Amino acid sequence: MATIRIYGKDSCPYTSSARQAFAKQGLTVEYINVREDPDRLPEMLAHSGGRRAVPVIVAEDGKVTIGYGGT
Repeated sequence: MATIRIYGKDSCPYTSSARQAFAKQGLTVEYINVREDPDRLPEMLAHSGGRRAVPVIVAEDGKVTIGYGGT
């Protein structure tokens, strides 16, 4: 089963939507709340090229998407 990693924060509605949508697709979602686990923030920033926008979605193949619009 494919795994997707989502960096975000609980207060972000786009993060919540992304988590739900990928789980509905049958993907395993590894969620990293960068507000509660600030040690993981540098990891997120490395994937996002320094952008602090959430969610940062990292696919199993390494493809990175910043933001989520439901598409």
